[in-house]
Amino acid sequence: MDYKKKEISEFSARKSRIERIRSMLPGLDVGGVLFFEEANIRYLTGFAGSDSALFVDGEKTFLLVDGRYTTQAKNETTGCDVIKFSDRTEGIAEIISDLRLKRVGIESPAIALDKYLNLRDRVKNVSLKPLSKEIEHIRIIKDNGEASSLRTAAIMAARALEKTLEQIKPGITERDIASILEMKMREAGSEKPSFETIVASGVNTALPHAVPGSREIQDGDFLTIDYGTVHKGYHSDETCTFAIRTISEKQADVYNIVKEAHDKALNAVQPGVSCRDIDRIARTVISDAGYGEYFSHGTGHGVGLNVHEAPRVFEKAEDILEEGMVITVEPGIYIPDLWGIRIEDTVMIEKDGCEILTKMPKDLRIL
Repeated sequence: MDYKKKEISEFSARKSRIERIRSMLPGLDVGGVLFFEEANIRYLTGFAGSDSALFVDGEKTFLLVDGRYTTQAKNETTGCDVIKFSDRTEGIAEIISDLRLKRVGIESPAIALDKYLNLRDRVKNVSLKPLSKEIEHIRIIKDNGEASSLRTAAIMAARALEKTLEQIKPGITERDIASILEMKMREAGSEKPSFETIVASGVNTALPHAVPGSREIQDGDFLTIDYGTVHKGYHSDETCTFAIRTISEKQADVYNIVKEAHDKALNAVQPGVSCRDIDRIARTVISDAGYGEYFSHGTGHGVGLNVHEAPRVFEKAEDILEEGMVITVEPGIYIPDLWGIRIEDTVMIEKDGCEILTKMPKDLRIL
């Protein structure tokens, strides 16, 4: 695809997304919607900067940015009225007042209370309707362009980790591994790490969100690496647990339990299955093996412009999987003061199952 065709395709996708928001306005009983979350604004307009606001009504799309981002906004967007502001709240109030709308929806989870109260005071003749669940799923189904970016991110991530594994041996520290991996991710083309890279070894692997430290890798350790790359704003997310040099029978047994939970949950992923059932399948395997108390988090989450987004995959989840959704499957067992194991893949739901986007093999690997 040449550059011009690609540009037209991206514009068409964003235009369709904006029209989808417009089609929601009557059901929401509002004349327009104010967006503040950076990921939603990028999704709807293409603008990748920060400190902005987006207002969509039945006819127009207004993107408000400060002077740092005016040129960027005009270059990255098409079909938006780009408005420069010195005070964001004042700029929003002027637009709403000029349009003489009676009721406006506001993306309430993405605005601080003091900002909301300030805005409300400036538009006293306009009713502001907080919106949360009503719009939290607007990015939940990925289109072909998004899927392509997610695939590219996953490929870059695998390349980076394989290069990093070549340098892992007893004596290297967790922090050094994280630094090498993040360098390799950038060399592979990643815009940035998806999140703070997790590298945990030995007893630290029992901490699901361990911070890489000065601990040196030792023979017999488990080594957990949770990491991701970013391509065109879209994230990869993957966790691999390795053994260093040797492994005990118990370590191998528990690894196989987590791998079974991971595999059975993956095999169940398809349209029409509830996120709650995916969590139940993974959790049942671990509970039946006697380790239920050591699986301390949900089985997964959505991935896209944010590394954590809808849908969530946990015990009380209400979402039903649909074609085009992207989720992680990441069961784990964490035994305090001993070690832990997490195995994670990111998958896209397809018509008859799922495509595994992440590329690292998940069979037990001894480094």
